Amino acid sequence: MTTMYGIANCDTIKKARKFLDSQNVPYQFHDFRKDGLETEQVNAWLQKVTLTDLINKRSTSWRNLDEQQKAALLENSPQALEIILQQPTLIKRPVLEKGDALLIGFKEAEYKQLI
Repeated sequence: MTTMYGIANCDTIKKARKFLDSQNVPYQFHDFRKDGLETEQVNAWLQKVTLTDLINKRSTSWRNLDEQQKAALLENSPQALEIILQQPTLIKRPVLEKGDALLIGFKEAEYKQLI
């Protein structure tokens, strides 16, 4: 099963969902805000991608962090996971999981390759 993680009102999520729908790809949508995130899920992603790849440093959430929190995320400190779980909007969107494959962000070419 394919699962897309993100927040429903995100423009990039809307583009990615529209693409999957146009390709008749069945998927489940998991909204960070409504459904939350589990430690195990984020840890599983971090086994496949780096923290730097997972965090959106251009987001408002990133800009609102204090310098200590930013440093914890950049240095992949033990507090990084806690910060992400408290503020899941720090994660680049969408996160698309299909089997063992994981895509961060939406690039149509990568989606076409995966499906």
